[in-house]
Amino acid sequence: MHPLSGTAALLDDASATIPQLLDDACRRFRKRPAFTCFGHSLSFGEWDREANAFAAYLQHCTDLEPGDRIAIQLPNMLQYPVVLLGAMRAGLIVVNTNPLYTPKEMRYQFQDSGVRALVIHRCMASKAQEVLEDTAIQYVFTTEIGDLHPWPKRWLINTTIKYVKRLQPPYQIAGEISLPEVLLQGRSLVFEPVPLHAKDTVMLQYTGGTTGIAKGAMLTHRNLVANMAQVLHRIECRLTDESMTFVAPLPLYHIYAFTLHCMALGVCGHNNLLITNPRDIPGFIKTLAKRPFQGFIGLNTLFVALYDHPEFRHLDFSQLVLTSSGGMALAHSVAEKWESITGCPILEGYGLTETSPVVSFNPPEANQLGTIGLPVERTECVLLDSRDQPVSEGMPGELCVRGPQVMKGYWQRPEETAQSFTVDGFFRTGDIAIRQPDGYLRIIDRRKDMIIVSGFNVYPNEIEDVVMTHPEVLECAAIGVSDDKTGEAVRLFVVRRSTELNEEALRLFCKSHLTPYKLPRQIVFRDELPKSPVGKILRRALRDPAGTEETPRLD
Repeated sequence: MHPLSGTAALLDDASATIPQLLDDACRRFRKRPAFTCFGHSLSFGEWDREANAFAAYLQHCTDLEPGDRIAIQLPNMLQYPVVLLGAMRAGLIVVNTNPLYTPKEMRYQFQDSGVRALVIHRCMASKAQEVLEDTAIQYVFTTEIGDLHPWPKRWLINTTIKYVKRLQPPYQIAGEISLPEVLLQGRSLVFEPVPLHAKDTVMLQYTGGTTGIAKGAMLTHRNLVANMAQVLHRIECRLTDESMTFVAPLPLYHIYAFTLHCMALGVCGHNNLLITNPRDIPGFIKTLAKRPFQGFIGLNTLFVALYDHPEFRHLDFSQLVLTSSGGMALAHSVAEKWESITGCPILEGYGLTETSPVVSFNPPEANQLGTIGLPVERTECVLLDSRDQPVSEGMPGELCVRGPQVMKGYWQRPEETAQSFTVDGFFRTGDIAIRQPDGYLRIIDRRKDMIIVSGFNVYPNEIEDVVMTHPEVLECAAIGVSDDKTGEAVRLFVVRRSTELNEEALRLFCKSHLTPYKLPRQIVFRDELPKSPVGKILRRALRDPAGTEETPRLD
């Protein structure tokens, strides 16, 4: 049976749950690799066995009940899909947590979600130690990168990280539980299936939304299963019934990577090549050189960092059939450069944490660079003005979305949930879009990022897309700053490839490509720009003089 044969049915199936679908995949593809990390693969059969062991331990050795929250704070490693599926089988609600969080950010998220258990890499455990007494956490499961690798590689990986690279600060957590011991004990226990319902919340995914205040988006089994089916329906022409390898550099705790790697590709029996540290570009490229790959999931800044490295173009791209981009706007010049090197076009999509996340995506057979494609199946998109009235054809408006992938609401925030929806149930994305005559959508910018210069609307994405075409520009970001004459003016931040590019030359370049009111009033050169964990440039951090953020935002 082709793995996509049931995709259409899943779009209409309002009863399917995530464990149900992944359990079936594990049975059908037992011998296939599901996840590969540091040269070792976890097969679907092993994924099933280890997840079952974790679920059994949770049932028999803790007092955690279905509906309790468990935080998973792990980078891309083999343990992530194991504890994820195990926790879901046990009926727990997963709270994905960024491993790079500060203690302040961890305390906020743990308190807000009320988590009772935490799975954490030992390299981050010292930060957890600082906040545990301020939370409801009773169980702390700790693990190291190599714990699911065979001996002696397990010892070599863990020893290198702890003693050679010194990445594991000392800590003391009373009652910590070793994940390898948990799995060993759990294998001897019998897991009793838990009744699960599609309408149940299965994940709290934290996001800043349109207000910047960190909130937990309540995603149900139905939300995530529907979005998985919507994604597969759009890209099925690029997938086969044979095992394919997809590169996974984006963190699995981010909803974009989660839905693609842990669900869509898992249900189809494909292998996910986990990149634990995508910021190590030389190491990343060495990993890619060791095995053929057919798919690549990334985003704009990562594409630039890779193709800018001289060794990247020497890789074998002969089998690459699908490159997907999301999480931030894809620059036209970046897409063209990637395709010129790899021979594979980038398909850009769009979504938010609150929409599980995919709202629209470019069809592989009809890709339109510069757009976010067409709405996925069963998804309604309307463009509204400030009075919630539909805008005229071809005019910009706030993109509002209705479909089975739209969240249940924000965790314990009924007022903010109500404010995020129109009276007829459309979710307000906060993004300004235009619908072309052919139905394709183009995002102009986030509503709050729009710059108003002398009454004219200026969209940062438009400026950034132009500046990125300059051969000496590596990265850039535009924000609005107060101006006595024009109300606001454009300030442009630029990371140069070389110091040969100066302010005068860049101003002349902008002048030849932008209308006068869109021209940057200020140009600031930086060695780097602030980014989110997935590499999305943070304009709000550039607007903040301190360059910091008070609360985490993951979308």
